[in-house]
Amino acid sequence: MQEHRSPDPITEPQAYQQHLLGLLGPDDPAVVQERTPSAWWSLLTEAGPDTSTRPADAEWSALECFAHAVDAEIVMSSRYRWILAHDEPPLIGYDQDLWVDRLHRPVEPVEELFAMFEPLRASNIALWRRTPDALRERVGMHGERGPESYDLEFRMIGGHDRFHMAQAERAVAAAATR
Repeated sequence: MQEHRSPDPITEPQAYQQHLLGLLGPDDPAVVQERTPSAWWSLLTEAGPDTSTRPADAEWSALECFAHAVDAEIVMSSRYRWILAHDEPPLIGYDQDLWVDRLHRPVEPVEELFAMFEPLRASNIALWRRTPDALRERVGMHGERGPESYDLEFRMIGGHDRFHMAQAERAVAAAATR
């Protein structure tokens, strides 16, 4: 598998999980997630108009990568709370491409995306820090991947951050050479 390709979360659910966990490695998921907003801000404000350029027709621009990260944070905010408050709640999947195509056309200004992302991320990290380890093992039943604990989902988002940040950096670099 190429480093810039993620396994399909529907057809390769365990490989997808392992891919994201591998990107996180032994790092503290809360620390990784705390650093992500400033990394996104730096990339998206320094790259200028290159953030809106798709490297290829079927690939996301850097700004679309961030819009997806915002969508993921919205979804995960709900999932974390469902898992912690309910017994094995159903967790529905979503088509990330449909969300980007249908919810972000045209893509909002970076400031609007940050206005959603930053408070959600801060709230999710605060929830993580105040949740006892034993409760982090509570699970929800993901419609495509089966049982996923709060701990697993929170760690996966750390890897997800790294994956899409690298994707956005590649998109900016490709746009700069066009």
